[in-house]
Amino acid sequence: MGTEDGDQRTPRLEAAAEGEAVGGLEVVQLSGERCPWRPDDLPAVQAAGRDPLIPLITAVPAYGDAAQCAGFLRRQWPRAVDGVGWSFVIEHDGAAVGHIGLWPQPRDRERASIGYWLLAEARGDGLAVRALDILVSWAWAAVDLDRLELYVEPWNIASTRTAERVGFTAEGPLRRWERVGHHRRDMIMYALLR
Repeated sequence: MGTEDGDQRTPRLEAAAEGEAVGGLEVVQLSGERCPWRPDDLPAVQAAGRDPLIPLITAVPAYGDAAQCAGFLRRQWPRAVDGVGWSFVIEHDGAAVGHIGLWPQPRDRERASIGYWLLAEARGDGLAVRALDILVSWAWAAVDLDRLELYVEPWNIASTRTAERVGFTAEGPLRRWERVGHHRRDMIMYALLR
């Protein structure tokens, strides 16, 4: 994914329908990203499970064996069909290096949250900014949303910068908002309005 001059990974922001969804959400693939995860992405999920932070705040199994990590992959496949959201792989040089997802709120379908993670070796090259920018552009064009939200731990400067570079605004702290590992942690809510 990317839009840098001369970058061979420049995506088109077209969404290609891959089938109708029973739960009302369309299964899509964004250029520069792919959905769903494939079985050969298992090493990326296992690497994410060894990261000290990713398993604490995601569904990636910590130090998961092949069966547990394959379970994570299988759970991503039906998300749009089940009407709960969209799960995309972030890819670099043909390999899965991260995840980004859009999750409409069950009680307020005009509002959705976004979550993402990158493997350590993929951080710092702007991949998260490009993935978030692509997802936001697609969400505004394809989904009837009025508000997008991100929740970021206050210490995570890289993620706050990612959100701000795409146009999200910090709305304020949410005290003990989310369980991270075994503890409730403060989050900063970032929002982007249509």
